[in-house]
Amino acid sequence: MMKMPQGTYIAVDGAIGVGKTSLAKIIAEELDARLVLEESMSNPFLPDFYRDPRRFALQVQLTFLISRHRQQSELNQLNLFDRMVVTDYVFEKDHLFAYLNLDEREYELYRRVEQLLSADIPVPDMVVYLQSTPERLMTNIRIRDVDFERSITPEYLKELCEAYSQLFFHWDKSPLLIVNASRIDFINNEKHRRSLLEMIHRMPAGTTYFNPET
Repeated sequence: MMKMPQGTYIAVDGAIGVGKTSLAKIIAEELDARLVLEESMSNPFLPDFYRDPRRFALQVQLTFLISRHRQQSELNQLNLFDRMVVTDYVFEKDHLFAYLNLDEREYELYRRVEQLLSADIPVPDMVVYLQSTPERLMTNIRIRDVDFERSITPEYLKELCEAYSQLFFHWDKSPLLIVNASRIDFINNEKHRRSLLEMIHRMPAGTTYFNPET
């Protein structure tokens, strides 16, 4: 089992279908860490959003914002008393989806609420960004075949990938590990999984890129 300082907080993120929740579970099991998953499936507006994005974008974003803020606020208490923590998102991701999906007035309203809520959000000690292509993401989404995700388009995934790239290109809050998720199979390939976990264990400073050997 890997050893890290008590209270270490690792966040995994990436676009829809990239495998961030699966990787977060693997890391948490390896580290014997507390796993905190975003409550995406419990958002009552999410199926409506995929059916009619224009009508339900603001409702789905504010619901996600409040849910993620509650979870992140609780992490401040968990890190005082608990073991290591692994999440499958960074709080800043919410802003990406708001920017893509809200109109100008809705976005301004969202930003005002976000600014009020973001003051007490903990910063991860390390972020693992799973970077992939829209084509690979679309394949993964089709394989897992979640009902309300069937309406996701390649165009939307392309915009989302670009937004994530911009977010992490400017990321300087904590060490960042960028993983080429188009070339890695950390679920079925033991060599890939161990190599990635060893890299995470080292927690390299700054921004590091991981491209697994075939």
